[in-house]
Amino acid sequence: MYRTSTLLATILALALAYPEPDSNATPKDGEPLIVATPMGQIQGSVIQSRLGKPIYSFRGIRYAKAPVEELRFQPPVPIEKYDGVYNATADRPMCPQPTTDPTSEDCLYLNVYTTKLPKGSDKNVKRPVIVHIHAGGFYSVGSASYWAGPQYFMDQDIVLVTFNYRLGSLGFLATGEKEATGNNGLKDQVQVLKWVKKNIEAFGGDSNSVTILGYSAGAISVVLHMVSPMSTGLFHKAVAMSCSPTAQWPIRHEQLDLARRQAKFVGCPDDTPANILKCLKTKPANDLGQSLPKFAEFGTDPVLIWTPVMEKDFGQPRFLHAHPITLIKNGEFQKVPFITGVTTDEFAYKAFLVVNNETLLKQLNEKWEETAPIPFLYERNTDNSKTISKALKKFYFDDKPIDKSNMASLGQLYADSMIGFGVNRAVKLISERNNASTYYYKFNYQGRYSHYYTPDSNGTKPFGVVHHDDLIYLFYISKLFPLFKESSPKEVEMVNKLTILYANFAKFGTPIPTPNDRLDNVKWEPYNIKTQKYLDIGNKLTLQEKLFEKRYAEWEKLFPLEKYDKIK
Repeated sequence: MYRTSTLLATILALALAYPEPDSNATPKDGEPLIVATPMGQIQGSVIQSRLGKPIYSFRGIRYAKAPVEELRFQPPVPIEKYDGVYNATADRPMCPQPTTDPTSEDCLYLNVYTTKLPKGSDKNVKRPVIVHIHAGGFYSVGSASYWAGPQYFMDQDIVLVTFNYRLGSLGFLATGEKEATGNNGLKDQVQVLKWVKKNIEAFGGDSNSVTILGYSAGAISVVLHMVSPMSTGLFHKAVAMSCSPTAQWPIRHEQLDLARRQAKFVGCPDDTPANILKCLKTKPANDLGQSLPKFAEFGTDPVLIWTPVMEKDFGQPRFLHAHPITLIKNGEFQKVPFITGVTTDEFAYKAFLVVNNETLLKQLNEKWEETAPIPFLYERNTDNSKTISKALKKFYFDDKPIDKSNMASLGQLYADSMIGFGVNRAVKLISERNNASTYYYKFNYQGRYSHYYTPDSNGTKPFGVVHHDDLIYLFYISKLFPLFKESSPKEVEMVNKLTILYANFAKFGTPIPTPNDRLDNVKWEPYNIKTQKYLDIGNKLTLQEKLFEKRYAEWEKLFPLEKYDKIK
């Protein structure tokens, strides 16, 4: 879901021994930065924030045993203790995926960034913690500092944690048998939250003030943590940016069809779950990660392939035991302050990829009912599927052929199907049953930089405000964008606004405790089903209501909530 480049990274592996420190302390020139945690001593390094603050950076901390050999396709196994002084001064490889960046099956590592460590008169410092769950469709990207640099967020008084979790078949294989029940990538995330609870105070973080903040697949994860019994008590506020599992795409008990396809792609038998699993355990992890593009069925779609499942009960701890919509409707979720929202255009740019491809356009027009469920993520090959396809064709295109004249409508369909409807449904369901405040936003700021530029602009003109474009101002993504400094006043202004909003939320449970000049004197009112207020985050912050009301109402009709009462 991100573009990748050919930048090569060198991973340092140092094994240095230092005398045991009396307490955590900021280093003097030439001295190592070492923190004493309940699990042992950890050495870090010092980098600078955007405004020149020293960031005490601890990158590549192992939080679980390497999920290799007999631990492949198994839940994460926590580690007990670090031997000697654990070196955490460099990025570790990301989990296997299609990329030229360093990857390894041994990828269960996290990073901690802080600007104040407990020492001397500050030994009781406890700052709110933000744990970021990265995007990538459950099959790509990771927490390396060139994808999620802390330079913007760390000018706020928080502690930031980023991490890798297992992706693709390595993280989400679910055959329906007890040997592979699924959701291991999500169980990795739970293990991170347990590590944070146990160790974060050594880094100046407050273990009783943890905010989980996820984007896209990470946002799906956040909402699932809210309903998962495995995550109870491990966080206290939640932010789900640009996605939700309350969408129309099916959540199943197993993904045996995907397991069979994965087996074929790497030369394994696909006859029984046992044979599939036995063979997949022998294949190089990189072969599994690199095979991901073979799952595409319509251009690069579907954007979701490996997804969470409702685990069958084999006596194991289950991350997800029922449909999240059912659980939320029943009030079975952690009632915490919650923010969710979308970007204005989300995946609308995918319309370019279809309209400018004669083969894809022909298929979409001539085999609409068969093809539409693939990119727009709903059930396939049923009478209901045909009914949905016909209704969408009528609503978005007035039953006319798709071409360049109605490309904007195709873009809206991509945006609503992949992201918008599910998020809008989440904010409605959660706000009605939450006893804490729920906030809704639309990120509408179009700067000079984007994750998608119009094809005829040579990478100079953003198409709109697309998926991931708000992340540009929360994290320094050095693979793709420059570091925003005072020479970029508009970008700097948005960096300030977004980091303040989310840091406030982490501290107080509300993003704007008191209206002020820096945040355009706006009062961000919580969402409720009657007024449906949301914050429009554009050149200025303004409060609006009833986001894309007509478009989302069509999806509500096509995917009524009552159907989830029958899902077991």
